Amino acid sequence: MLPQPIKLLFLCLLPLLASANHVHWLGSYDCALQKAHDTHKPLLVLVVSKDSPTSNTIIKNVLMDQKYVDIINEKMVAVIVTYEGSENYPIEMYYTTVFPTLFFIDAQKELFLQKPLYGNGISRENVEKAVKTL
Repeated sequence: MLPQPIKLLFLCLLPLLASANHVHWLGSYDCALQKAHDTHKPLLVLVVSKDSPTSNTIIKNVLMDQKYVDIINEKMVAVIVTYEGSENYPIEMYYTTVFPTLFFIDAQKELFLQKPLYGNGISRENVEKAVKTL
């Protein structure tokens, strides 16, 4: 059982956590691709590496609580894949040596809609600009 102060803190934070604006990531490339096909939406593929501290920072600072997150959730299917788990996605299509990398894909044709964003190039400004052009 949680001590009373922790319960109160949790109850106070719960509305904030529930209303947090974040990308609705899928964890399976195949499921995301199928969903993108079924809904006729582009695919947003974020490739991360387990050893990349930049990945968590970018997810937290760029892909959460931003005004364009609602647009991503509404108009795209987002999937996050780990480079080390390469059997989960076609690594030859999304090959990168910079982590994280963000790909914007036409799911029907499996073609790039624009140039990928790499590492620290995944900024609020660049993501917002990319999302608005799709």
